[in-house]
Amino acid sequence: MHVAPLVLDKKYTKDHEWLELSEDGKTGTIGISTYAAKNLGDVVFVELPSADMEVSAGDSIGAVESVKSASDIMTPVSGRIVEANEVLQEKPGVINKGPEGEGWIAKIEVKDQAEVEALMDGEAYGQFVGE
Repeated sequence: MHVAPLVLDKKYTKDHEWLELSEDGKTGTIGISTYAAKNLGDVVFVELPSADMEVSAGDSIGAVESVKSASDIMTPVSGRIVEANEVLQEKPGVINKGPEGEGWIAKIEVKDQAEVEALMDGEAYGQFVGE
């Protein structure tokens, strides 16, 4: 029996967060989209969630502050925060350099796969933001 490999595409929310699942599908990495980072401008401070925090989809898990504005970071899915990107405490500008890479915000133990499926794929998100 041939099993198709799990496609590890990023999923997006209407609040401009992204989620990328680990290979086992149990843990997801959360960050803000490139679109959001561009609109924020230079990030000067990031408030990170604490590990072991139980959250529901849509809950605020932190904030990103730039010279222009501040924006809450919402978790795309329910679960338990297992790690925060501590690098951002010292170097918040990493978000501007790689919002969908090294500028990730947190890792979450995903509670409900259906919530992941309900998020937009990259193509749908591109249409949503008009890119």
